[in-house]
Amino acid sequence: MRGLRLSVNNLACERGERRIFEGVSFTLLPGEALVITGRNGAGKSSLLDILAGRLQPASGAILLDGAGERTLTECLHYVGHRDALKAALTAEENLQFARDFLGHPALKPREALDAVGLAHAARLPVAYLSAGQRRRVALARLLVAQRPLWLLDEPTSALDTASQETLRLILEGHRDSGGMIAASTHSPLFLKDAKKIRIERTPLPPPSAGEGAERSEAGEGRSSISNGPSPGPSGHPLPLKGRGENGAGP
Repeated sequence: MRGLRLSVNNLACERGERRIFEGVSFTLLPGEALVITGRNGAGKSSLLDILAGRLQPASGAILLDGAGERTLTECLHYVGHRDALKAALTAEENLQFARDFLGHPALKPREALDAVGLAHAARLPVAYLSAGQRRRVALARLLVAQRPLWLLDEPTSALDTASQETLRLILEGHRDSGGMIAASTHSPLFLKDAKKIRIERTPLPPPSAGEGAERSEAGEGRSSISNGPSPGPSGHPLPLKGRGENGAGP
């Protein structure tokens, strides 16, 4: 799917009545990567959740062009900060389940485990594996089904230096084949020519008279984007259906 284009325009997120971030805009084309940084609680994971369809935005639009009949969620892999593995199943069984469930098969489970250096652990229950090994099994899911957009939340968490380099090579290989990546991180990913946005916390304006003191409590604030593209128009619905190569509906 080298004709894909992901456009995010003026995205905002709210949790309860609190605005987490606003004004997020970017575009991803085949072969491109986006690195999302920011302090804890700024909204990095929430942004990925919105892109994955797990959370509705407060405002803004997400549009995927060139996907034909496939929806955005059918075009993406999502690896969250939790590994989302079945502890009683072996590493190989976890990957076989993902391969069967996601469709568009790519590498076989043993091949994917070999790619992340875990071929020897294929028949071990995931419950027996270390945190770093479980993380590698979770990342190996990226390799068992072909999906062009990879959403990764802290992908290097629990990985040692050698495993981080293995991951970098896998990510660059995905980009070389026309794939797209959006990853949140506190650690450098060393992705070549990656786009970068940083979600920053900014103070809320002072409450007006009679509005109540609860809005001025310490730590309350909004998030904004620095070093990113200018935001587009706001208030559009969230279209999850992909559009054709020429921009027309399927």
